[in-house]
Amino acid sequence: MEKRVYWAEVDPQWVVFNANYLTYADIAFSEYLRALGLTFPNPLQEAGTDIFAVRSEVNWRSSARFDDVLELVVRTARIGRSSFTVEVLMMRGKEVLADVRSTYANAGEGRSVPLPETFIAAIEAYEATPPTR
Repeated sequence: MEKRVYWAEVDPQWVVFNANYLTYADIAFSEYLRALGLTFPNPLQEAGTDIFAVRSEVNWRSSARFDDVLELVVRTARIGRSSFTVEVLMMRGKEVLADVRSTYANAGEGRSVPLPETFIAAIEAYEATPPTR
């Protein structure tokens, strides 16, 4: 998806404030779920569970700046028993500005729950490169 950098997202040097990269990753992940045809905002609502972000890492390579048009590329890199990891590349043209790696856990009633097979199947059918299992 494309995302333009707005004035409210930059610091006094006109560079995207670092916390906004996680916001961009969350926006991209939301659109990824829509592309998979999953219910939004809770893709596991039918299973009676929900996903929770449990870890995120940002690797900054270069700065995004005011009015840049970024391309946000998302893929599921890993699927475990009750969690999965999503990678988001943030690019300006062919230049990778940052990559974010976030892990989400599936839970219900305060405890970890296996990911539903329908959820896993939707991801595997969509991805050109299958996630590691």
